[in-house]
Amino acid sequence: MYSDRLIFKTSLDDEVYYLKDTILVNFKHNRNGVSSSELNGGTCELYKSVFNQHLSQEKIDYLESHDICEYLINECSLMDIDSNYSTGLITLANMNNSSIITQSFKNIEVTAISTAGVRTNASKAGDPASYWQENGEFHFGTINIILLINAKLSKSTLMESFMTATEAKTVALNNLKIPSQYSNGYATGTGTDGLCIFSNLDSDDEITNAGKHSKLGELIGKAVIESVTKAIGKQVWITNKSQSNALVRLNRYDLDINEFYNSIDCDKDKFIRQLQIDAKKQDNVAITTSVLNLIDEVENNLIKKEDALDLAQKMVKENCNSYPIKKLLEYWISFFIEL
Repeated sequence: MYSDRLIFKTSLDDEVYYLKDTILVNFKHNRNGVSSSELNGGTCELYKSVFNQHLSQEKIDYLESHDICEYLINECSLMDIDSNYSTGLITLANMNNSSIITQSFKNIEVTAISTAGVRTNASKAGDPASYWQENGEFHFGTINIILLINAKLSKSTLMESFMTATEAKTVALNNLKIPSQYSNGYATGTGTDGLCIFSNLDSDDEITNAGKHSKLGELIGKAVIESVTKAIGKQVWITNKSQSNALVRLNRYDLDINEFYNSIDCDKDKFIRQLQIDAKKQDNVAITTSVLNLIDEVENNLIKKEDALDLAQKMVKENCNSYPIKKLLEYWISFFIEL
């Protein structure tokens, strides 16, 4: 068994341990739940533990020729937990970058335990696929969330919780303007996320609604948004501050920037140095965001191209005082909105 360290306890005395490469939660009450894991996935009437595990390269190599469920069962044995009553998630994110957030109201409590890596795998629902499954294919979670609820939920309410938590994860990504790696859009998650939600079967407080209008839904949303946001900051250093940059905002568009630099008629080193300085100025971030929003509106057929073009050109000409930012935005406008 791995050496372990207790890092958190819920109000129900559920114990959260940080192991060698795993976050393990041992339940002190009877819990039902819903899990996206290949180990006891779907809905289950009795869970005794759940874990989230970082995959080393050695384990990734092993999984290329072994069954995932078999692997998870073996990991349960190593942690001395019963695989018949456990479920688990796997990811490349480091467990020391996990984030634990609890939200409560009166007698309702929701705890979210998240890990998140979004540098290479972030995507938007409906993006072009990065793989298709044929004869089985291994994939690992990138944003993994374990949600612990102290009240009793039915199967249908657990599924409603699953929907609310999934939407909340997307809110966290959109708040940070995380770009999809497969399109020009904003990410709604990654291609391989995992989510496990558990309720307390021993509770006398049975809640029948976990939608966005309910207080439970509100707590789920707040806990997941805060937990995922902090986990992203820990794992990949993406924060509100790092995203407040014109160049970062432009980065979600698949465009060969070298063609732009080859077209400018000035000292390129000086131009880039000034561009990096100006990109952090708030007025330039605001103008850049406004232009990109117009591009999005055109791509989604919400604004006519000619109207967006006129407004974008006028906005940059009259409000942008930075020569490098102005030149860059004019290039973006000509590429994405030009008639």
